[in-house]
Amino acid sequence: MLRVEMLSTGDEVLHGQIIDTNAAWLADYLFQQGVPMSGRETVGDSLSALIEILQERSHIADVLIVNGGLGPTSDDLSALAAAKACGVELVERADWLARMEAYFTERGRPMAPSNRKQAQIPANAEMLDNPVGTACGFALQLNKCQMFFTPGVPSEFKVMVEQQIVPRLRQRFTLPAPPLCLRLTTFGTSESDLAAELDGMPLPPEVVLGYRSSSPIIELKLTGPESRRAEMEQAWRRVREVAGDNCIFEGTVGLPALLTQRLSQQGLKLALSEQFSGGLINLQLQSEGAPLAGGELLPAHCIETLETTLARARSLAELTGAPLALAVSAMRDEQVSIALHTPRGGIGQTVRYRASRHGLRLRQESVAMLALDMLRRWLNGGQACGKNAWLEVVEIIE
Repeated sequence: MLRVEMLSTGDEVLHGQIIDTNAAWLADYLFQQGVPMSGRETVGDSLSALIEILQERSHIADVLIVNGGLGPTSDDLSALAAAKACGVELVERADWLARMEAYFTERGRPMAPSNRKQAQIPANAEMLDNPVGTACGFALQLNKCQMFFTPGVPSEFKVMVEQQIVPRLRQRFTLPAPPLCLRLTTFGTSESDLAAELDGMPLPPEVVLGYRSSSPIIELKLTGPESRRAEMEQAWRRVREVAGDNCIFEGTVGLPALLTQRLSQQGLKLALSEQFSGGLINLQLQSEGAPLAGGELLPAHCIETLETTLARARSLAELTGAPLALAVSAMRDEQVSIALHTPRGGIGQTVRYRASRHGLRLRQESVAMLALDMLRRWLNGGQACGKNAWLEVVEIIE
């Protein structure tokens, strides 16, 4: 089996000063290509540490993707470390230097002398194109390992992986077929309750059932070889049955995108009025281009009852001319009210947190998700208020 590893570089990554989103993206992308990552390490901005780990992994990994350290500053050491690990010199690529000079000229900016460093790669390396930035990547062979060196800027990194690295892997190695991965995401059911129903379920050979908890949602995944599709789809029916109407979407589309699609298909516009959710509902729906009719963000001290929250949703619908309006009250004594005005009348519920230890951000996200779930249920023609393991229902008006 091909052993593919990643090496993230930089003190800011090693010390947790930034989140390594490149590593998460690469792991998922390679998995979808049928090349699951075998391991990952992080090293700081130390030349000796970089040389040591490159030499070490060169005897173990078949492929190593090194991320970061190709910038113009003194702490960008990946190219120099690679050259020293291979026992060669750095050479300046005149063609890339000309590319960089043109890049800055097109933007009406002078190129700083320090940028010249980005055109220097090990003498034994092949240059990898970077159509969206100034740092050229490069590839080289060290012992048994094919190494790829990439910039840390996410947009540049992703383009290089997709356009330069994966095509080279396909040319050099016989890669397995991408696995089949069936996914659905639930809201309102605890991970332990799902596991109690599903952990004893018989699965086809080579097929794995996984859980990914990312409060306030839980994703269920059934992963296996494409050759097991028929058996997996049969097992998936049981997963759907257990998730029930707490399944908010299948695949990876996301609930805001799904609601945007449903609203557009039904020719409906939505107005929003938020307090405790702090604009999260608007942010999520607006980012997907949902048909919004307007809305408001009220200060958190405006305390309301469920009846007045329903009245606010109705007034907002009348004011904007929208057939649908969602309103979220402020939180008081761990209780918050959510109201949905529809052409057939108002629906609302007041809920209380079962666990007040959760932080403000998580509680806001849970309430925003509950509001979106009410809208989803209504658009699907079901009861807008469902059961939720996180929240205790205090009052319902339907």
